[in-house]
Amino acid sequence: MQIASLTHPFGCGHPSEGLVAHLKATPGVQQVPSPKVAMFVVKNFLDAETCTELIRLIDADRRPSTIADPNGDYAFRTSETCDLKSSDAVVARVEAAIADLLGIDPRHGESLQGQRYEVGQEFKAHTDYFEPTGRDYARYCTVSGQRTWTVMAYLNEVEAGGATRFKAIDKIVQPEVGKLLAWNNLRPNGTVNPSTLHHAMKVRAGTKYVITKWFRERPWG
Repeated sequence: MQIASLTHPFGCGHPSEGLVAHLKATPGVQQVPSPKVAMFVVKNFLDAETCTELIRLIDADRRPSTIADPNGDYAFRTSETCDLKSSDAVVARVEAAIADLLGIDPRHGESLQGQRYEVGQEFKAHTDYFEPTGRDYARYCTVSGQRTWTVMAYLNEVEAGGATRFKAIDKIVQPEVGKLLAWNNLRPNGTVNPSTLHHAMKVRAGTKYVITKWFRERPWG
């Protein structure tokens, strides 16, 4: 598990140039070449033992996934979700490692979540930010503000399918044990970025496990 030496110099407000510059300068971090989205990949961010333990926690406490603004498509998100507890030592260690990697004040982070996808399950093309015109925007964003950064890590390799597709930037990310993917959901001026639209594609064989951490403009809670 890689931990950057920087100690949370950034909140999650805007502009985010400092955070991007920090990631670009961090050893082992690869930037996805795109003028549309600030996106980064870190291979082997989590070790196999940590991934196995997180999978165990997800299997033990999973529930059907939901979406903030229902769109009438009941097959839009068919995965299962687990709210991982920071009181667990492994979860706390992973959350700290993610915050240190990005250099983000951990108080801006939502609780770590795990997702599980069986054969045929997917999360159709969506964005992680809350639509400013959505009916639940005030409910989810009044206190902590908009979601800024998404950090996702794959916990296992999938026999077939299960990739994450970013259509606007022509990028498909394949699951690999411990691989981390991070991107800014907002443009440099702080407006939401539709180019972050992504699709958790259907699993064709096997089971897919990931963890996701979202950060906010203001402290979470």
